[in-house]
Amino acid sequence: MTGQTRNGGQILVESLLALGAEKGFGVPGESYLAVLDALHDTKGRLDFINCRNEGGAAFMAAAWGKLTAKPGLCFVTRGPGATNASIGVHTAMQDSVPMLLFVGQVGTDMKGREAFQELDYKAVFGTMAKWVVEIDDVARIPEILARAWTTALTGRPGPVVIALPEDMLTDLTDAAPLTTLPRMAEPAPTAETMEQVRAILSSAERPLLLMGGANWTAQGQADLKAFAEASDIPVVAAFRYQDQFDNFSTVFAGEAGVGMSASVRRLMTEADVILAVNVRFGEMTTDGYTLLNVPIPKQRLVHVHGSADELGKIYQPELGVQAGANAFAAALSPVQGPWADWRAQARAEWEAGFDAPAQPSPVDMVIATAHLRDVLPANVILTNGAGNFTVWPNKFFKFGPDARLLGPQSGAMGYGVPAAIAAKVADPSRTVVCFAGDGDFQMNCQELATAAQYNAQPIILLLNNGIYGTIRAHQERHYPERVSGTDMINPDFVALAKAYGFHAEHVATTDDFPAAFDRALNSKTGAVLNLDISPEALTPRQTLSQMRAAAFARKAAQ
Repeated sequence: MTGQTRNGGQILVESLLALGAEKGFGVPGESYLAVLDALHDTKGRLDFINCRNEGGAAFMAAAWGKLTAKPGLCFVTRGPGATNASIGVHTAMQDSVPMLLFVGQVGTDMKGREAFQELDYKAVFGTMAKWVVEIDDVARIPEILARAWTTALTGRPGPVVIALPEDMLTDLTDAAPLTTLPRMAEPAPTAETMEQVRAILSSAERPLLLMGGANWTAQGQADLKAFAEASDIPVVAAFRYQDQFDNFSTVFAGEAGVGMSASVRRLMTEADVILAVNVRFGEMTTDGYTLLNVPIPKQRLVHVHGSADELGKIYQPELGVQAGANAFAAALSPVQGPWADWRAQARAEWEAGFDAPAQPSPVDMVIATAHLRDVLPANVILTNGAGNFTVWPNKFFKFGPDARLLGPQSGAMGYGVPAAIAAKVADPSRTVVCFAGDGDFQMNCQELATAAQYNAQPIILLLNNGIYGTIRAHQERHYPERVSGTDMINPDFVALAKAYGFHAEHVATTDDFPAAFDRALNSKTGAVLNLDISPEALTPRQTLSQMRAAAFARKAAQ
């Protein structure tokens, strides 16, 4: 007790400040007016970023968690606000990134009556978040918030949903807000465990290091890289986590994700020992759980994760190690074995993957992406949503130790634009480039207004082919020439972007791209480049017509 009386909104905001919160993304609602009022007094310390849709706000919070490894904050109102935000919660969970979603709730005296916009948040979010809680007593805000913050960060990081009844937020208390940030040490492996890890790796002929997750420290990344290079072991990143390992290292060999290359698939299947660090073994990283046998892989598996719940969840490891990624990396010591040729071949095949044929498209993304590799700064942040276009930032870019990729493991369309805005909010000095398809862009293009309002305008490369390309590809492969629901009539994207105050251009040819991108890079208002992309150029190595022809050939052979 402090003797000072505060309402629930004030004690919540003061506690968030003590925890180190800097930004909160959201859409205002009458159900949490007391929180908004408290945020009025924290401008410049804890700022509320006023978004245009709760889904965009939640994506921004999830991206913040992925970029900073600190909980991204999202504030939304009850009912529709919460359900709109659910896409960001799902993405944060699949990405294993920390996030707190604060939801205004009906008053405690109305609960259970299906009051206006009432939801049972534990039922709605119970399978989507790490923890869902409702605070009914204003004096318990510090206690529950501290637990939520810790829960979001520890073990397997993830989202926590906190419901805030409206009357609780206006109730008064003399309970003290949080004043310190709880610091949780990562669980570390024992010396005996590390000897077992060494013994398994030393017995290998074709070892593979599979790594992922967003909660790496710079020291942890450096320790893992030093071990891999000293041991000459090839490294593959889990789906959309290739930015967590220096791609310019001679041991880096690719990403296990959508559009997995034949070389990465070969590494996964032919490895006799896999050291998997900080990986949750999602569907994309395992190519639909086909690269390792369920539940007992033929590969000897050492699985290291901060959460015991991930160990043995799908694959039974020969050795499961509950340890934080950074603590484990610090404990590694080099091993030697007869696998130099194995590593060299892996690296050579990854490098060869950048050589793709000329694209049948007005703007050839093979050439455009090669230009980006040459001109983008070393600390660039790339973002993307979902669609076939993501192959360009995900498979045709080399991430150095300072570059970052914000892409959703959930495969959510519409993530790229809000993620890019969140990145610019986090660090306005960095160059942020969003890759977006025309369908993907239109999921959250209204957030360009948020970007303009907070001077957080990224560069957006809009790959415009007039179709929902991923679904069209599936259609042509399974139902050739039976196009249904995948064609789009689009607006004038250049005029739309200019209406939001962005520099905008139509890029009609490959030759036009370098100069247009240079203007975008030097623009003070962010930029949207509308790139003419042919529907034929759905993938780097197979055209739409080739997909269709192959489908007809299969049907004819049946």
